[in-house]
Amino acid sequence: MGSNHSWVTEFILVGFHLSAKMEMFLFWIFSLFYIFSLLANGMILGLICLDLRLHSPMYFFLSHLAIIDMSYASNNVPKMLANLVNQNRTISFVPCILQTFLYLGFAATECLILMVMSYDRFVAICHPLQYTVIMSWRVCTVLAVTSWACGFILALVHAVLLLRLPFCGPREVNHLFCEILSVLKLACVSTWINQVVVLATSVFVLVGPLCLMLVSYICILWAILRIQSKEGRRKALSTCSSHLCVVGLFFGIAMVVYVVPDSNQREKQEKILSLFHSLFNPMLNPLIYSLRNAQVKAALCRALQKRPM
Repeated sequence: MGSNHSWVTEFILVGFHLSAKMEMFLFWIFSLFYIFSLLANGMILGLICLDLRLHSPMYFFLSHLAIIDMSYASNNVPKMLANLVNQNRTISFVPCILQTFLYLGFAATECLILMVMSYDRFVAICHPLQYTVIMSWRVCTVLAVTSWACGFILALVHAVLLLRLPFCGPREVNHLFCEILSVLKLACVSTWINQVVVLATSVFVLVGPLCLMLVSYICILWAILRIQSKEGRRKALSTCSSHLCVVGLFFGIAMVVYVVPDSNQREKQEKILSLFHSLFNPMLNPLIYSLRNAQVKAALCRALQKRPM
């Protein structure tokens, strides 16, 4: 680029165009949701760590999901809350890239952890006699570490490709946080390589895992239908329904944002979907798993009964 360009050192997060009263109202509402999300996921994590009855592969992966949800929300929500009460909505270049890297890393890892959790349910229901052998602690650890490593390696690729781009034009990121597609629109050069990598990553961590999960749940449904007792079918369905709810919420929103072709009319809708992804999804996950899971509710009751008077 020519030497007469002035390079951007900070961005402005546009967010929603709302009145001051509405922004203050949303600040308190979103703050309560964020605190509840941290407490609920922290409760799930604490119960899994402290209750020996929850020391199984399913809850091992659920503990990773709780860590991801707390981290994902903490990466995006605090800055968003600060912008609701502060007219200076700037974010420096390096923190913006770091925010992009972290949210991509946590999101990709969550996709892979959810896929691993569906594999765990597949083995538990379709191969119950070999479950403890197939899902040994060594295998579970390898699956969890691989999910985290793949998620953050993919995020690092995006961050490196983003750092090589010059930003010399407009500074307004039309989003609630430094979302990668919104940041790419501000680059001074063609971003086709970045967009191809975003699409390829979306196929790898969204479409691929979703297809594998669909195959897993078709096999699970077929196995459940062959169970003779009503109680057995009810218990098998109960263990899968919570996971299906979380998968539907997470993958449905992510597919709309990153796989469906973009259009100018969708920018506001994508902001709302991203808000749901960052704030409401981490809050709903522990609710879904605790309200629909008898073992988690029982562990909570035991923990409350042990509390010293």
